[in-house]
Amino acid sequence: MRELTDPDWVELVGGVPRWLPDGRLLHTVDEEDTRRLAADGVALTPPGLQVRRVAGVQDGHVVFTASREPTATELYRVALAGGDPEPLTAPGGMADGAVGGPSLVTVRRSLERSGPEVVVRRGGVARAVAGAALPHGLELHVRLLELGPRALRAALVLPAGHGPGDGPLPVLLDPYGGPHAQRVVQAADAYLTSQWFADQGFAVLVADGRGTPARGPAWEKAVAGDLASAPLEDQVDALHAAAEAVPGALDLSRVAIRGWSFGGFLAALAVLRRPDVFHAAIAGAPVTDWSLYDTHYTERYLGTPQDDAARYRRSSLLDDAAGLARPLLLIHGLADDNVVAAHTLRLSGALLAAGRPHEVLPLSGVTHMTPQEVVAENLLRLQLEFLRRHLERPRT
Repeated sequence: MRELTDPDWVELVGGVPRWLPDGRLLHTVDEEDTRRLAADGVALTPPGLQVRRVAGVQDGHVVFTASREPTATELYRVALAGGDPEPLTAPGGMADGAVGGPSLVTVRRSLERSGPEVVVRRGGVARAVAGAALPHGLELHVRLLELGPRALRAALVLPAGHGPGDGPLPVLLDPYGGPHAQRVVQAADAYLTSQWFADQGFAVLVADGRGTPARGPAWEKAVAGDLASAPLEDQVDALHAAAEAVPGALDLSRVAIRGWSFGGFLAALAVLRRPDVFHAAIAGAPVTDWSLYDTHYTERYLGTPQDDAARYRRSSLLDDAAGLARPLLLIHGLADDNVVAAHTLRLSGALLAAGRPHEVLPLSGVTHMTPQEVVAENLLRLQLEFLRRHLERPRT
């Protein structure tokens, strides 16, 4: 038996804990600001290699994914007897894998190609699996950046054919910005929607701030007790640093932000608390009141509403409703069983009570991630129309 404790929370890592063939317990430990693999408390992986997930145990080795650079994930194996981890995939990109008996399947995405590269390895023989996906037809223009004193990882996506002398573009921030999910990764397919918006005439900025994974436990736990302040500050800092890094490309008098789920919360938060920076927002399926959200998720970061009411209030959007001074479009699937529609209804009610104009788009029969193709396509077009309507001229 082994007990792990942490003053904030113990992060759950896929694939562990598990018993090893020799009877030891495989788990993770947070040491030297690194999430490390360990067996019975003894680290198997070095500082600086952030373990993401354990794929399995095979031939006396643990197979796992990990990151040295937060925008890239590689597949490794390390001997149960100890030693240096051995990479199983090429450096860079986003790799994952699955172990089944004597077989190992690796999946790797990169910025250089669309779609995954899938390889099956068995008995010393590697065979590639051909993909059947149709080409997406977009020409990607993605530039990865490290911005500001916190080296915020970001991606700037510009329209095809846009050059240095073509003048500044209205800016669209396109974040997720919360725990457990990254948007800035070395994989081309991660930027298809951002590129589509860029090709409509926007400079699209995607940034991962504090709270997002792969930069170490301290970075992840910077949001403990407050899910609003650090994520929003990092979006603002990334925007201003990007404007300095690419002079003349971003029109800071026309800045919008869009997002879904935690990203929707962050988008609404941006226009409510920083209208001096953000001029319009699209909030899809936003968490507006954390006391309404999944306790397994929320209580990890904020504690309980009974004992930590101030934390919930600090991270809520409802008290900010009366200050809305920018266009805000709220979108919510009425069949959403993750972020229930009551979140948007409660914020809309607070905005209406305060006399604050806003728009609400309810999606009948749609769940959290809008899987219906026709709905998803038309939803993008409606968002584009909203952005054009509110960013068509410089704002003050």
